[in-house]
Amino acid sequence: MVDPELKDIVQFDRKKPDVYGNAHPKSLLRSIMEDGEPLEKLTNQHIYSSEQFDRKTLLQLFRLAAKYEANPGRFSASLQGQILISAFYEPSTRTRLSFESAWHRLGGDIMSITDRSTTGIAKGESLSDVAEMFNNYGDCVVLRDSNEASVKEMMDSLRIPIINAGNGLDEHPTQALADLYTIFKWRPDLIEEPPENPIEICIIGMPSKMRTVRSLLKLIAKFPLSFSKVTIVANEKESAVFSKGQKEQLTAAGLNVEVTNAFSDAAKLADVVYINAIAWEGNTFKEYGAKYQLSNSSPLKPQAIILHPLARGEELCTSLDDTPHNWYFAQARGAVFLRQALLTCLVRRVERVLDII
Repeated sequence: MVDPELKDIVQFDRKKPDVYGNAHPKSLLRSIMEDGEPLEKLTNQHIYSSEQFDRKTLLQLFRLAAKYEANPGRFSASLQGQILISAFYEPSTRTRLSFESAWHRLGGDIMSITDRSTTGIAKGESLSDVAEMFNNYGDCVVLRDSNEASVKEMMDSLRIPIINAGNGLDEHPTQALADLYTIFKWRPDLIEEPPENPIEICIIGMPSKMRTVRSLLKLIAKFPLSFSKVTIVANEKESAVFSKGQKEQLTAAGLNVEVTNAFSDAAKLADVVYINAIAWEGNTFKEYGAKYQLSNSSPLKPQAIILHPLARGEELCTSLDDTPHNWYFAQARGAVFLRQALLTCLVRRVERVLDII
């Protein structure tokens, strides 16, 4: 006879929504008219920085991601016969698994490297030589490395596309794509020019130290009319919060950027609160702003959403998990479909999933 307590523990409900805020993507899908032309330029590009995307390309990527998310079982052979080289030389859970899940879901095969000590690099082989070998072994490379220069070094020798999945303190462009995709799923009206009700976003983090924040700000700058105010919360002087020229670039793009250490005042006015406390430095990480903590008792707007690139620490309390503010799990889920869309474009298979090219 099964112990009643054990029976309760092992049961789960498949019908329960995955997460709060897991909005169906069809509203975003209907808001963007399909146009394959902006995506064609991606077929001959490496993905290195958020800066390389223009507004039209972003919207079409988001539409394709929404198409995948709205019909996850419809496209299962788009990447059949293609091989992804997944090279993660820095610890990763969500980014590596979401890339590999995205590729598998579309029918592709994967070769995965999670430890540089098992490769020729440990013997002193240069990354450019490794890249030459990758040209013969796969159709696309995803690289995460704590060394900022590694992606560029490989790009010089690659004849297949490479995606920067995080290079030290520099950038994490696909995380930023997933972040903005989540915001537009939540509020598809924000893609209008101009939107009727632009939003305030509060970012708790250090743009000078955090690649997720740096890359997100670069994407937000492509949609300045959608964001009435961007507030950066940090317990540092403004000169340390931004890299040289970073704030000037954002304001030149039309963003209204403010820096403050008044956490509660900024959070209670925000429509979107984006929080992160971890920055990778070398082969380890450092916490910035861990004293700023969000919980279900934080002064938030009733309709405000919270985003976090994860993994989280004490800065984001689990008491928010069962509230409508929780969009960070939907953010992680949507990253799979966003990466499906990007990978499809890079390996020249987009014509298989678009109705109009």
